Amino acid sequence: MAVRKVEARRTRHARVRRKIAGTAARPRLAVFRSNKHTYAQLIDDVTGRTLVAASTLEPEAGGDGKTGPAKSVGKLLADRAKASGIGAAVFDRGGFAYHGRVREVAEGAREAGLSL
Repeated sequence: MAVRKVEARRTRHARVRRKIAGTAARPRLAVFRSNKHTYAQLIDDVTGRTLVAASTLEPEAGGDGKTGPAKSVGKLLADRAKASGIGAAVFDRGGFAYHGRVREVAEGAREAGLSL
């Protein structure tokens, strides 16, 4: 059962990735969520480099439950992006539904001033 679930997510992610790509001026905000943690990074697909990253593993990402820290991850990522001179990004939900933690990362980044 788990293998089919992972494969289905990878198929959805591939479908999304056919349509979007990040550049240095507007990188891709990729979100990944595991059972315990949420990870987000800004990726320049032209050079294949991660420009900025944040996750719930960091002590700065506080909050209650799972969605609270996910929102903190979005804010933390946006603050680091602004410090690096990045003001806009393309959102990549990673094959996950735009709901819960994935949505909170996007909303947190928007609240901190990142244009998605």
